[in-house]
Amino acid sequence: MRLLPRTMFDDMIDDWFGEPRFTRRTAAAMRCDIREKDGSYLLDIELPGYRKEDIHIDLEDGYLTVSAARNTSSEEKDKQGNILRQERISGSCSRSFYVGEELTAEDIKAKYDNGELKIVLPKKDQKEIEAKKNIMIE
Repeated sequence: MRLLPRTMFDDMIDDWFGEPRFTRRTAAAMRCDIREKDGSYLLDIELPGYRKEDIHIDLEDGYLTVSAARNTSSEEKDKQGNILRQERISGSCSRSFYVGEELTAEDIKAKYDNGELKIVLPKKDQKEIEAKKNIMIE
């Protein structure tokens, strides 16, 4: 319960540290479209500004994890060598998808071109799970 009225400062703090701000940024970091075509799943993941070397794809325990990290810096100096501006950018993002334990790394094809990662996953039949059966007690 708030005893004092809200101030402009309270609004500024809420805007800066509020959950929606951080959720929007992380959700927009790796936009992904998943389609089904010709017995395969096609994943199109947007990764603008990343280089191919910055992106890693791992398959472990049935989970396909796509991660990307980048660290860049730029520096501008005047004729005397004094720094006028210096910027550093770093960030990372990742997404995981459950693809099933039937797939192997050799089954998956990936291509990165012009800021978009395209992954092709073959559609494999999952092992049938045994239906619930009643066990008699003697």
